Amino acid sequence: MSRRVTVVTAVHGPSARFLPDAYASLRAQRLPDGWEWEWLIQEDGTTDEVRPCVPDDERVSFHQGRPGGPGVARTIALAHARGAYVKVLDADDRLTPGALARDLAVLEADRTLGWATCRVLDLLPDGSTAGFPGDPDAGPIERGAVLDHWERNDFRPQVHPATLCVRRDLLTALGGWMALPASEDTGLLLALNAVSRGWFSAETGMLYRKWEGQVTNGAAHVDPAERTARTTVAGARARALAEFGWTYPAGR
Repeated sequence: MSRRVTVVTAVHGPSARFLPDAYASLRAQRLPDGWEWEWLIQEDGTTDEVRPCVPDDERVSFHQGRPGGPGVARTIALAHARGAYVKVLDADDRLTPGALARDLAVLEADRTLGWATCRVLDLLPDGSTAGFPGDPDAGPIERGAVLDHWERNDFRPQVHPATLCVRRDLLTALGGWMALPASEDTGLLLALNAVSRGWFSAETGMLYRKWEGQVTNGAAHVDPAERTARTTVAGARARALAEFGWTYPAGR
């Protein structure tokens, strides 16, 4: 019987044109024997813009729903997930060859790890790529390390939450992504690290597309009042989980 990893993508109209590139990067993945992937594409809305860009592939399913932001879209997509692991792939990003296999190898080998992340390169409009300093050493990330770094570095985590591969039972136990207008993936990362160890791979696993329509380029994303509210809620959640003593796996 095949084992499965579920790839979840939130998409809205402006980013739909990048879905073919994301699909090509997914098709290029070579998984270990006995494994397969499924791709859940969830539109944040109910327009006619996205469906024409969805690949015709039996491994791909497309759903729509009322708009609530990417965190809501990803979380509602979990209703259709069948994989033991959930991998994030934003509509405008691309996986590098071997990314899924590396995630699976790490998480299958060590049950004390709840999630995995990897190095990212920015994919610039001219097709070139650029890295940035500050990646941690390859290996395990101990509980609480992400929150500590985030609080000491202007609310920037040391690993990229858009590269998450996470055990589905742990993801659903935490309620999926946070109900925030932005930084919902960082909020999830903080919560995951509050209850479980993670992993960072120094091999590049994702190309993070930089383009004019990115939500993170908008003025609202850096509005001081909203940013303060987002970081306050995300940090409080992570600290509360740690104080309650919840752990994954249970009892550790």
